[in-house]
Amino acid sequence: MPISETVATFRALHRGASVLLLPNAWDAATTASFAAAGAKAIATTSAGLAWACGFPDGDALPRADLLHALGSIVAVSGSLPVSADVESGFTDDPLAVADLVLELCALGIAGINLEDGTQSPELLAAKIAAIKRAVAERGFDIFVNARTDVYLREFAGGDEAVRETIARAQRYASAGADGIFAPALADPDAIARIANAVALPLSLMAVPELPPAADLYAYGVRRLSAGSALAELAYGQARSAADAFLHGGGVGPLFAGTPADYRETNEMLIEARAKRG
Repeated sequence: MPISETVATFRALHRGASVLLLPNAWDAATTASFAAAGAKAIATTSAGLAWACGFPDGDALPRADLLHALGSIVAVSGSLPVSADVESGFTDDPLAVADLVLELCALGIAGINLEDGTQSPELLAAKIAAIKRAVAERGFDIFVNARTDVYLREFAGGDEAVRETIARAQRYASAGADGIFAPALADPDAIARIANAVALPLSLMAVPELPPAADLYAYGVRRLSAGSALAELAYGQARSAADAFLHGGGVGPLFAGTPADYRETNEMLIEARAKRG
């Protein structure tokens, strides 16, 4: 499927009759596994992807490693849109961020998450505007999901957090963002107020206290990602099993739970690459 059609498909998924549920992959095998499980699109987790490449999360992943990892993910994604978490863009220079996004477009990436973090809202708005200009000039398209960390980093609380999130979201929308992402937002009243005040699809991240997806849709949420939860679960289970194996010598823990089938996983990746061509 041409990338323009993939991006159009990804946009349409944010206008469906239910919340778009995005599992966050961190390598080719998890991408193929989540596709086989029925995902309508694939998102990446910056934490899981960085860890898999041997780096900590937090703008530490070298550009070459990022591009190589995303290339392997796109290679097995089939016709599914892939949205890449590019943290803050790995630089404060809006033009350099735009240049990175052009490379992602060339890889076949349909969307990105781009965060403000501890930086100013003005800087993220400048990055979004630079991306949109560069993409349009090159004839590309990409869904920019602007992430604001007001709740995740606890910049404010109560009504102030709602007001600040809305103000940032509106600034990012004016800069050209296609969606707004507010990780750690979980209060139903705050969710509804923010969704009603922003004319873009609202995305949330899975946290233990979050209401069910059907309720979130009624509040105005259009996208829900697993964040780093799946990667944390996988690494945690693997470490627990390794600890039991190393200190007890028994093989039982290595085969507990729901392990991936070796042959099935191999065949899944062979088929995924064949479909991509």
